[in-house]
Amino acid sequence: MAMRASAISDLHPQPSADETTLAELGYKQEFHREFTPLEAAGLAFSFVGVVPSTASVLFYAIPNGGPFAMVWGWAIACPFIVCIGLAMAELASAAPTSGGLYYWTYSLASPRCRNFLSWIVGYSNTIQIITGFASVNWACTIQITAAIGMASSDQTYVTTKQQLYGIYAALVLSNAVLVSFGTKVLARLQRLYTLMNVCLCFIIIIALPIATPPDYRNSANFVLAEFTNLSGWPSGFAFILSLMAPLYTIGGFDASVHMSEEASNAATAIPWAIVSSIVISAFLGLGVNVSLAFCMGTDVGSLLSSPVGQPMAQILYNSLGQRKALALWCLIISTEYMVASNCLLVGSRQTFAFARDGALPFARYLYRINRYTKTPVNTVWFDATCGLAIGLLSFVSTEAINAVFTIAVTASYVAYITPIATRFAFKNNFKPGPFHLGKLSFPVAAIAVVWMVFMIIVFFFPASPQTTTQEMNYTVVVLGGVMFLAISWYYCPVYGGVHWFTGPISNFTPAIRGENRDEDSMSEKKEQDDADLFVSAVDV
Repeated sequence: MAMRASAISDLHPQPSADETTLAELGYKQEFHREFTPLEAAGLAFSFVGVVPSTASVLFYAIPNGGPFAMVWGWAIACPFIVCIGLAMAELASAAPTSGGLYYWTYSLASPRCRNFLSWIVGYSNTIQIITGFASVNWACTIQITAAIGMASSDQTYVTTKQQLYGIYAALVLSNAVLVSFGTKVLARLQRLYTLMNVCLCFIIIIALPIATPPDYRNSANFVLAEFTNLSGWPSGFAFILSLMAPLYTIGGFDASVHMSEEASNAATAIPWAIVSSIVISAFLGLGVNVSLAFCMGTDVGSLLSSPVGQPMAQILYNSLGQRKALALWCLIISTEYMVASNCLLVGSRQTFAFARDGALPFARYLYRINRYTKTPVNTVWFDATCGLAIGLLSFVSTEAINAVFTIAVTASYVAYITPIATRFAFKNNFKPGPFHLGKLSFPVAAIAVVWMVFMIIVFFFPASPQTTTQEMNYTVVVLGGVMFLAISWYYCPVYGGVHWFTGPISNFTPAIRGENRDEDSMSEKKEQDDADLFVSAVDV
């Protein structure tokens, strides 16, 4: 009997610790775990994309404080961002699954409201990642047109809305093709992405100040003490609005969480990926912003009205000259493209997990693993299609398409607040994983939740107090509209999620979970049944 059990064990090796942990959460292993802990951390760091992301949202900081806001805003926001990351890392360590936030919410909330809260968090998280993907590609589109402008003799290049959308669509579709590759390819690409992001940061921090002419070098007093307010808001509120820049740049803390089922040693690797990416990005980002602030000149308004259309591009042009600035800007565009591909990669895994639990339309088609790549190719193209639809906002107005930047932050905060708060608001059997803050858990979580609630309210305000219908902040309209549809579908009579959505659904068969086994036969043939259990668990 022992020899037979041993033979079966050889044919069906015991599940790894990661597979066992995932099984305890109710899911079978469907992906290849190709991401090493270092590559998981690299994905989280390159998802941030310090330099390209800073370039994308510099227009939030410059009119709301200028260099002062760029430096002090970053320094003030980062400790709060770290608190959010720490609170999320604890949850990721306790339950490392691709579903992440909505799974945690269901597990920790009261039975009376957990289905609804899980539904809301799942949709908020899905919206966050898809709009984040759209915003990065739109930023990349604008950066490409800025590069064309830099290459022209008079720095002017006027694009039509149709041309902009054409570039945007090409970026989205090429991202989808890239992310459709297998997990191993995508994991190894993180090494290149990480290297390029780090090198780009040090180029800005070290080379830019050396190359900047004296005319564009700012004094410490101008950078650290003079507040330049071009927004029309009172200076205090304008400074708060400038925090959008660091909050958008160091966002998407859940990126590595959605790769939990493709990472080795996930219970430890994923939380440390979250924390390390935030801390490293915070320090490098501060260095980048300090360097830009000291090298941007005193005429802050000219950067916003630059014919190039991108403040950072104009700063580089003034400091490095046309050729060097264009070369560096092309590197920034390449890195931004990498950030976009990682956004789609992460988003496809969240969409896959949510479809696996039956919450999305067309779930039966989205919850599929491609037999060639062993990845969820259907959800990759679903998210890309949604991204193309979001890009149509560019035909409405500049403010409408720019709203995707704030939607990415506000939707993410809705998704982050709920599981962090439910952990302490309800009685539950939360069991910490290897990463745990101990007695600091509650104060860190409280700081994170209060900060996010405050910033969500702030980001619903327009860029200036004197606004028109065209210039209003469309964040509340778009986010509110999508969430209204999600809630309406949940409570829809007969067909709504309230009638059938029961939270995360285990995809193990009863045999695997031992639910229908005869107790006497198990006691009589314990070794054989244990071997059969392993066969079932691995073969599904």
